[in-house]
Amino acid sequence: MSSTIIHKWAPVRKGNGPAKAKAPRKAAPPPVVVAEEKDPALVALGERVRALRARRGMTRKAVAQVAGISERYLANLEYGIGNASLLILQQVARALQCPLAELIGDVTTSSPEWLLIRELLENRDEATLRRVRVAIGEMLGTGGANAARSSRIALVGLRGAGKSTLGQMLADDLGFPFVELSREIEKFAGCSIAEIQALYGTNAYRRYERRALEEAIQIYPEAVIAIPGGLVSDPATFNLLLAHCTTVWLYADPEDHMKRVLAQGDTRPMADNREAMEDLKRILAGRAAFYSKAEFKLDTSAQPLQETYMALRELARRVLKLPA
Repeated sequence: MSSTIIHKWAPVRKGNGPAKAKAPRKAAPPPVVVAEEKDPALVALGERVRALRARRGMTRKAVAQVAGISERYLANLEYGIGNASLLILQQVARALQCPLAELIGDVTTSSPEWLLIRELLENRDEATLRRVRVAIGEMLGTGGANAARSSRIALVGLRGAGKSTLGQMLADDLGFPFVELSREIEKFAGCSIAEIQALYGTNAYRRYERRALEEAIQIYPEAVIAIPGGLVSDPATFNLLLAHCTTVWLYADPEDHMKRVLAQGDTRPMADNREAMEDLKRILAGRAAFYSKAEFKLDTSAQPLQETYMALRELARRVLKLPA
């Protein structure tokens, strides 16, 4: 009995025609690998995570377990390719037993001395922190408890508190120049404050604000200065103000703030904003803690303009040791 052996490699023919040899396949080109550029912020974050883990003497596996994330996720984070959410960063910070601020690169965590100072000030009350700030100012020569009180009277507060009106009246009485810092900022920039904000942004405006205050301090040993309401949001400029001026916080009821601004012809608070009053209240609430750092405060809603002015006049003359 004979048998036919069919080799597995033999080509299979269709019909009766001769088998056609297949053309050899061309090798596929190697894939093009594009190296994705890492974000510098994520790279810096990863380096801080690695450094903190090394400082704690913890393995990557141990940190991952405590943080409740995968080891691979943590590795990606350390190599700057893991864009972690805020919640994940909080978990990693807890695992590393450090503040979230230290993880994300807060300047007050950038050296051992900063960290030790932070630890000393942690959970202190406002009165203690103020005494520390004044003592530091005294030590650094930027103002302190023993510094002579300045003859520059700076009026701080929200727009509509009465800084311009009362400031001009007080300056006339004292024979001091009246400096409206907003106007000085516009002189520096060569355009209006609205144009500065629109063309150059808030950071540029803050730089002009700082320069205007520095020049006012340099030029006027005696003056009444009306301070823009938002200056307190820049700690460096606010520190400069507190160190070189006698500060008075003029405050009023939100309704009075709004009425006065509108009476001056300024419709910005109401422009395209149906919730202007609520916005004003939020701004006031957010800044009140900073305004309260002024040495004195005066309620400009409590009584009519003339009585309010006389209260400010009496305060200023007492501070400057001038006859009433």
